[in-house]
Amino acid sequence: MKFGLQVSSFSWPGGARELAPTLARVVRTADDVGFDSIWVMDHLFQIRSVGRPEEPMLEGWTALGFIGAHTQRARIGLMVGGIHYREPGIWVKAATTLDVLTGGRAWLGLGAAWNREESEALGFEFPPLGVRFELLEETLRIAHEMFEGETGSQKSLAGKHYQPKRLLNSPQSISRPRVPIMIGGGGEQKTLRLVAEYADATNVFGGPEHIARKYQVLKGHCDAIGRRFEDIERSTLQGNLHLTRDGAGGSATPGQIVDYYGELADAGAQHVLFSVRDVDRTETLELFGETVIPQLRNL
Repeated sequence: MKFGLQVSSFSWPGGARELAPTLARVVRTADDVGFDSIWVMDHLFQIRSVGRPEEPMLEGWTALGFIGAHTQRARIGLMVGGIHYREPGIWVKAATTLDVLTGGRAWLGLGAAWNREESEALGFEFPPLGVRFELLEETLRIAHEMFEGETGSQKSLAGKHYQPKRLLNSPQSISRPRVPIMIGGGGEQKTLRLVAEYADATNVFGGPEHIARKYQVLKGHCDAIGRRFEDIERSTLQGNLHLTRDGAGGSATPGQIVDYYGELADAGAQHVLFSVRDVDRTETLELFGETVIPQLRNL
């Protein structure tokens, strides 16, 4: 089993001047104690499930560059990129740049997006859902071509929304055959079909029974197109972790986390992603690395 830290809140003591040193300390700790991946959200305002829109939020790709400079081992990515924020070539070029500058540690996370509020507030288009799925599929097609060979594809593509003429990508990614693509979301007709056709990983939400169903739906899509289901990494985003040694204050003990994550593994999850309460204090990350990772690593 793999483990990923999502840094979802930057409401830390000290304000803007302390954001950089605090984030550096958090991601270095996660890297050192054995987390396999580190993620930030691709949002411009804080989201309603975490806090108020006015709370601090860092732009995703810029934050990943900073995180890459302060880590050595963990893969890093957006959980996940809102497809309407950037053009396809920019998505691929940014992911490739991150991959090259981190020695092959990037993820390209993509999804159909949902946050109309921040788009309208900042004055850029928020297309209807059906259009966003069209943008997502065309971007995935372009990404596959741009990750081809030594410098990408020399051919053009004729899509409904994008008509690239030369899909050059130089320098090419260190990760081969491409920067791994993760598609977030559990929609059974569209999202999981796109995972089967284009992605290297899926990310779904929910408890063991729910995610087991999503993985079975994905397997059905893989069977339908003749792709090996086993070639797709199965991840699940599990919300906020509150871990202490003794379970005080409504927290979970290491044993309880081991049992629950074991159930997720039994349901098919290979990579569990989560945020950590008061992550700026880093003690929870250290405790997780000491007590949970050793017990679940070989599942």
